Amino acid sequence: MKIIICGAGQVGTTIARHLAHEGNDVTVIDASPEAARRADESHDIRGMVGFASHPATLRQAGAQDTELLIAVTRSDEVNMVACQVAHSLFRVKRRIARLRHHGYLEPIWSSLYAEDQLPVDVIISPEVEVAAGIARRLRTPGAFDMVPLAGGKLLLLGIQCEDNCQLGGRTVADLRRQAQERGFVAVALLREGQAFVPTGEGRIEPGDGVYVISPSDRLAEVLADFGHRERLAKRVVIVGGGNIGLQLARTLVEENLISLKVIEHNPERAEMIAELLGPSVIVLQGDALEREMLEEANAGAADTLVAVTNDDETNIFASVLARRAGCQRVITLVNKSSYAPVVGALGIDTVVSPSSITISSILRHVRRGSIAQVYQLPGDEAEVVEARALAGSRLVSGPLGQIGVPSGMLIGAVIREEEIFIPDAHTVLQAGDSVIAAVASSSLRQAEALLALPESAADG
Repeated sequence: MKIIICGAGQVGTTIARHLAHEGNDVTVIDASPEAARRADESHDIRGMVGFASHPATLRQAGAQDTELLIAVTRSDEVNMVACQVAHSLFRVKRRIARLRHHGYLEPIWSSLYAEDQLPVDVIISPEVEVAAGIARRLRTPGAFDMVPLAGGKLLLLGIQCEDNCQLGGRTVADLRRQAQERGFVAVALLREGQAFVPTGEGRIEPGDGVYVISPSDRLAEVLADFGHRERLAKRVVIVGGGNIGLQLARTLVEENLISLKVIEHNPERAEMIAELLGPSVIVLQGDALEREMLEEANAGAADTLVAVTNDDETNIFASVLARRAGCQRVITLVNKSSYAPVVGALGIDTVVSPSSITISSILRHVRRGSIAQVYQLPGDEAEVVEARALAGSRLVSGPLGQIGVPSGMLIGAVIREEEIFIPDAHTVLQAGDSVIAAVASSSLRQAEALLALPESAADG
């Protein structure tokens, strides 16, 4: 498939790398010569300099033969116009745009993106999705990550294995043999900021993050198995009243938290969000890196502090200061992937990456065939997919131990109508089964080949 990606930032280049590894013809456009050059020198993609919304630039990129355009520049307006030009002049079949400003996302304006207006097929809003992801994490204390799968029947949980975790030293194969009894199956490990799909003999080490798949109704006992019995947060402090902070605060207000405080540095912004959130939320104007401000917010007594400003360093240091003051848990927004390996050593419980969430959202809409959902794991080297087994695909051609499941793919659960089970080498999947699997980036092409119909069947 021929794909044009507008924007060579972290999101654009990561998506380009994934799609190029899967055999797609990918061109990345960026106004910065340096960014375009970096894209051109790596990942088997073509990088070119230009303004993504200009017709001549899109024609030079080959828009006339392109099936998909993904617009993820820093400008909402450029992203929308790029989709318009791609549709009106070049008849590009599918168009995805990242939009950040909440004014473009209000439901009353949804008709703006119809095909005869500003034709955007899929709108990705990082701020809305990040806020929703943080809200999910607040509902699962003890887990640093949580994603609902299979319509909410299953959960993907990221759980820290502390020094006193009784599962430390166990192999993934050992845990898999006890999966039905324990209520979960381990599918990936997170070590020094990098997630990977382990072999069966891979051992869980103290300090590892463990990604497990579990039925939703066994959440509490799975967390307890890892030694986590934290209570739900009732006192929350949000640092940063930007789009993410405001969206999160609105969500928490709807869920009737006992105490919610927001710290916002900008006076005008603080006044605006105080009016929007109403009297049930205390909005404090000031610098969250000042001890007096954290004391005024009573951050040391909070169950959770969530740092979501636009500055990584502010988020990290505010989280560290809150931790030292006695805050039980901190959730920290970090954009720079280079910080991921070190934040854990600073006592930060949960790191939220907007780029990873955005990438997951876009890949979910890009992947073809049977794949229904994609979740990018930290480090960009592994992901969890939810896919449907297709009649005629190699996935349903025999026992899993004999059909050539790639070594970097670990199938964690199968949903067959109302039944959920952990497969083994003797399991034969049926057409219509839903499959949850962790897949290493290096094995994505083999995994998609396993899930896909043979070309002759697809063409027919």
